Amino acid sequence: MTLANPAAVVLAAGKGTRMKSGRHKVLHRLAGKSMLWHVLTALRQAGIPPERTTIVIGDSAAEVRAEAETQFQGAPYAFALQEPQLGTGHAALQAQPHVPADADAIVVAYGDTPLLQAGTITSLLDQVAQSTAPVTLVTGILDDPQDLGRIVRSPDGAVHEIVEFRDATPEQRAIREVNSGFCAFRPAWLWEQLPNVTPARNGELYLTALTGLAVRSGAGAGTLVLENVLETIGVNTREQLADAEATLRRRITRTLMTTGVAIQDPATTYIDATVVVGPDTTIHANTHLRGDTQVGADCEIGPNAIVTSSAIGDRCRVFASVLDGATLEEDVTVGPFAHLRPGARCGRGVEVGTGSEIKASSLGAGSRMHHFGYLGDTTVGQNVNVGAGAITCNYDGKRKHATRIGDGAFIGSGSLLIAPVEVGAAALTGAGAVVTRDVAPGAKVAGVPARPIGTHGADSTGSGASDSSGNSGSGQ
Repeated sequence: MTLANPAAVVLAAGKGTRMKSGRHKVLHRLAGKSMLWHVLTALRQAGIPPERTTIVIGDSAAEVRAEAETQFQGAPYAFALQEPQLGTGHAALQAQPHVPADADAIVVAYGDTPLLQAGTITSLLDQVAQSTAPVTLVTGILDDPQDLGRIVRSPDGAVHEIVEFRDATPEQRAIREVNSGFCAFRPAWLWEQLPNVTPARNGELYLTALTGLAVRSGAGAGTLVLENVLETIGVNTREQLADAEATLRRRITRTLMTTGVAIQDPATTYIDATVVVGPDTTIHANTHLRGDTQVGADCEIGPNAIVTSSAIGDRCRVFASVLDGATLEEDVTVGPFAHLRPGARCGRGVEVGTGSEIKASSLGAGSRMHHFGYLGDTTVGQNVNVGAGAITCNYDGKRKHATRIGDGAFIGSGSLLIAPVEVGAAALTGAGAVVTRDVAPGAKVAGVPARPIGTHGADSTGSGASDSSGNSGSGQ
């Protein structure tokens, strides 16, 4: 038997004071995404779509709702407001009007369990489908159960009750099987029995109390015992957040390695959950791949590279450099110590070297910018050489201006191109030239300000030739 219409309720109302933060607990990030994002993604991967998922919000309700709506681009999640927060049972009651009427099971998950995996949710749903029990608990055995609730079983192995740590006797505290909180219910039974739950001493209603009701009624409670129950247990402190981050990183690098990616040192490799890497790519030590970064096949990234939301084509090399919102086509080399800012685009075979910074600019195929320069708001054609120390001066203190450099042009070392300006195809600027006017195709200019001194002949390749009018060396 399989379940046709499972639904989910995600509890994300409580702030989580032990995080010592002004940010809501479920909004703290691991592997580039919030805890809530990881939980909602696992539910989607397990076959429970947004339109069958209700998120219970309370503290920082607007921010938590915005996180779900923004990260999933307006996906049709339902939101139930729990105000005040009076326990997990009370939270589920707030969700009731939003749960689809045809639901044949309700998975109750928590927004602070970023390690939850789709396979675990699927296993829970399979367990519910095979059981007649109205409630199915997810449990596990821990060597150090700490302050988690204990699963007390009868001599025949059936669940007798859940005992919270604060209420447990010394004998019960010695039990190593713990309740994770992650569970599933048969909807009709849940909605019928929730009003019958006796409030705890603090006045709150807890879902765990339903287990006792199920047992006393003779219906019993089912269990799914996990080998690693920690994936379903909430993150409550900064230390636990760091531990969860490390676990996610291990999962990500392990998955990438199974798809053909070489990772030199997983312990010093930081890859966000949304990053895609092609086969035969090598990720060297101390590399950070963040956001929606995509890396092609047969690349080398790092060591000491930080790449954020960038697209890298096949056979590229990025060494000790920072890329943020950049695009590299095939066979591009970047680094060391280059900075490609948002809007930087490098065509096939482009070379960008030491100390080069590129912002909102494109370099055509085969162009080179080997060291110590800046391109801002610039369009560079194909097979252009940008000499050492060349700068496009794109900002006049009030506005940004564009620079255009034609195919085959040669920008001499230390040239300053004062935008808006255009350097024509196959033109040349001498070393130290300050270019304030457009340069015609094939022309050679030098000086301060730059003036025409002839044409850029076929033999002017930047080999270091100079004359009294200005050195055209590239500084390569």
